[in-house]
Amino acid sequence: MSTNNAPGTRIYMDANATTPLLPEVVDAMRPYWIEQFGNASSIHLDGQQARTAIDRARETMAEFFNCHDAEVVFNSGGTEGDNTALFGLLHPGDHLITTSIEHSAVIQAANKLANFGVQTTFVAPQPSGLIDPHDILRAIRPETRLISVMLANNETGVLQPVAEIAKIAADTGVFFHMDAVQGAGKVKFDVRQFGCHLLSISGHKVHGPKGVGAMFVRRGTPLDSLIVGGSHERRRRAGTENVAGIVGLAKAVELAMHSLEDGTMTKLAALRDKLEAGVLALPGTGLNGALPDGKPAPRAANTTNIWFDNLEGEALVIALDLKGIAVSGGSACHSGATEPSHVLMAMGLDKARARASLRFSLLKTVTEAQIDRVLQIVPEAVQQLRTLSPVAAGTLG
Repeated sequence: MSTNNAPGTRIYMDANATTPLLPEVVDAMRPYWIEQFGNASSIHLDGQQARTAIDRARETMAEFFNCHDAEVVFNSGGTEGDNTALFGLLHPGDHLITTSIEHSAVIQAANKLANFGVQTTFVAPQPSGLIDPHDILRAIRPETRLISVMLANNETGVLQPVAEIAKIAADTGVFFHMDAVQGAGKVKFDVRQFGCHLLSISGHKVHGPKGVGAMFVRRGTPLDSLIVGGSHERRRRAGTENVAGIVGLAKAVELAMHSLEDGTMTKLAALRDKLEAGVLALPGTGLNGALPDGKPAPRAANTTNIWFDNLEGEALVIALDLKGIAVSGGSACHSGATEPSHVLMAMGLDKARARASLRFSLLKTVTEAQIDRVLQIVPEAVQQLRTLSPVAAGTLG
């Protein structure tokens, strides 16, 4: 199989794993690596320049979240935010409600909390990938302290009914946390409308830098610090601030807000739909995240997840990579894992179909020409792999 890896020819369709820095983000960060490198806790001019940059970034994040400046906490990313929400709020004897399709940052944290006397109910999704709010309500106990449900699933893009779940939390006096890592920049943000007490995002999913993120922590939420030491971030998260990273995150979020207003997401959804329709025209394919009527569940504009019968998803990922197209078989956090996607399995797929599923997640800079190119290459790769498949050949039952 010939390769197509010349510079500039590759087509990246794994945006849910990470995104490149936009040029404007690099330009915003550059001064804080070299010229304005001060520690924001220092009282001299160099330190105060860094403090001013963080304060301005916090104002931008507050606008993005629609919250008060004091409710923004900078950290290292989505995993830290998710861990902080669970470990910082739950105590022995408490009960947590989450879902079986959450990111591993929530699921593994919940599993670890079991060692400290915190019980967890994992609510299963419907076959569409949607969580039924009534299932959340039925899971509530007198000792339930926290509900944690993601905004957009990282593998299917399915958007959860978070406003309805938030109302259930409010009516029953339970705290509500949202992992919004995959929703950030793809749907309009408003923590008041979401009704959450805690929310986590990550910079590198919105064309910002890796290793930086932010949390919304509603005033009055009794959240213990996960990292202790100095008085940084109003004692919510100790450690010298990553000034360049924070500035880059804020710039990326500013650009994301513009994209939500100027029609970029609508155009992106149209290109995603074109890609999806072209791939689903192949025999032996189907959409992961479809409603009973066959239509897609509500989802992020950039994501589609498709199963291909009679082939291995990993083989198709490799075949497409050799042709210059980057896609994913699931979450990048499980790269190299032999087990099929826990998200797809929870939705009711068998192991074979879960393993034969691919996620296409588009950058907001994707072009129609790139979509057309992918729709040329994917059918060829699928046909070739199916010809070689022991299942298709009838040698494997």
